[in-house]
Amino acid sequence: MHDVAIGGPRGSGQAPLRISVLGAGHTGPVLARVLVDAGYSVSISASGDPEDIALIIELLAPGARARWAAEAMTEADVVILAIPLHHITDIDPECLVGKIVVDTMNYWPPIDGAQPLFDDPDLGSSEIVANLLPGATVVKTLNHIGYHDLADARRAPGTPDRRALGVASDEPDAVAIIADVVEHIGYDAVRLPSLAAGRMLQPGGPVFGAELRRNDFENEVLS
Repeated sequence: MHDVAIGGPRGSGQAPLRISVLGAGHTGPVLARVLVDAGYSVSISASGDPEDIALIIELLAPGARARWAAEAMTEADVVILAIPLHHITDIDPECLVGKIVVDTMNYWPPIDGAQPLFDDPDLGSSEIVANLLPGATVVKTLNHIGYHDLADARRAPGTPDRRALGVASDEPDAVAIIADVVEHIGYDAVRLPSLAAGRMLQPGGPVFGAELRRNDFENEVLS
């Protein structure tokens, strides 16, 4: 792990952003750990009783709290979806009304099999997620870096090898908030102009899995 200079996520005197990570598989605990390291208030939930994941979270994401999913989503400012994509229909959309929802999920048929719900060639997977969550503001990011790299690839601002990550949404204010989160956890955030532009971040897109610095990343997705 590399030391990362951490600033206040909301500035001096402001309460930390409350972030709920939904999913306690491979990606969720790593996300929770880097967010806690950056000073955020973080909860993490699976599909059942939080007691079932409490020990795992204590070991893998110390400082995060295991909670019931519905309760955590209701109280959060930001909800991060780190669940298998096919479980999106298990979520009650009412729990996410008015929330910023970060979609870290991918539709990857060679790995996960075909899913008819996501087989629309005219829409990116996050656009479909947004249609399923009509009361939420969906932001696509953190899907194009492997969970195994998420902690180790962090770098302080200005570090020559600091990696860039894209942030895409139809709502500029939500992009600004989540770009700030990305910057605080140790990456340069490249803001994309729409959720549709988030297709560039999907499997098969030009930056999926790529280790790019800001200028190279911008050349791929904004040129």
